[in-house]
Amino acid sequence: MFGRRVALDIEYLEIVVGARDRRVERLDFVEAGARYTQRLAELVSALCRHLPISAVSRWTGLAWRTVKDMDRAHLKTTLPVLHPRDIVGVRLLGVDEVARAKGHDYVTVVYDLESGALLWVGDGRTADTLSQFLAELSADTAAGIQAVAIDMSAAFAKAVREQLPQASIVHDRFHVMQLYSKAIDQVRRREFKQATPDHQDLIRGTRYLLLRNRDDLCEAQVQHLDRLLQANHGLQTAYVLKEQLQALWHSPKNVADMCRRLATWCDLAEASGLPSLRRFAKTLQQHSVGICNYARFPITTARVEAGNVAIGMIRKRARGLIDQDYFKLKIRQSATSETPLALFPRARQ
Repeated sequence: MFGRRVALDIEYLEIVVGARDRRVERLDFVEAGARYTQRLAELVSALCRHLPISAVSRWTGLAWRTVKDMDRAHLKTTLPVLHPRDIVGVRLLGVDEVARAKGHDYVTVVYDLESGALLWVGDGRTADTLSQFLAELSADTAAGIQAVAIDMSAAFAKAVREQLPQASIVHDRFHVMQLYSKAIDQVRRREFKQATPDHQDLIRGTRYLLLRNRDDLCEAQVQHLDRLLQANHGLQTAYVLKEQLQALWHSPKNVADMCRRLATWCDLAEASGLPSLRRFAKTLQQHSVGICNYARFPITTARVEAGNVAIGMIRKRARGLIDQDYFKLKIRQSATSETPLALFPRARQ
């Protein structure tokens, strides 16, 4: 207060009833058993939304674990809780998995693709995880879901088929192209090993030139890319097929038309003779129905990826979270809106 730290020494009224019953006064500005006011908890939680816990700890003079416990307790009591049975009017779902830290525990996030709202966060990335959410939906809500956008995960597809038999599975194009980027990188490594020293110098350091869109490259990068493609037939084939694959999602007439174009692309990949492209083509053929359902439901997980960016910032600020429950609370917090007075919520009163 006024630039100085203030500690309040509060005497609670205590009443002894009988020989063993003891009752303590309840204060509306301090949680039961807490050694800090609700207002301080609100301030600390608002700061933790944008800063690492260590920075908030240094600024407030509180211990790191105290800051975390304050933020966690405040989020538990203030974040809105939406149970699956209370969800209504949802037609299109987006599902993805997010790691608490690289290679560590995963959580499954479910979004409403029309409103962009986060609907649910669950532990793990198995079929049972998603089934838990879908099974708790009301019968009317479940029946009204028309399509679910997912990656090519067999677990998520299994859960959708079992719990929402009427819904169409749409494999997200972002994940398809992400998988193809890995195939291109495998081609690049293969060509590098087989190239002469001069050609190896041309291929070295070109990974992102091959993966990024030409429109995103500067003039010097475009020239380097053109020299590379002219000098290496394998990389030229992989790059041209990448552009043709991206065009697969451009204004398909119907599902049959998209399936026909996908089959043509797979034939070209098979004819390329490149092992990584042939393996990728087989993967597409196994998931062709989900990919071509885009013609009926032109949806992507773009809203989900936007949420994942916010989740990535949480991980970056924390440099990994060891507490799975706290991580889920922070994900739910990132999906809520905040006002300019969020740091001082009582100032409006």
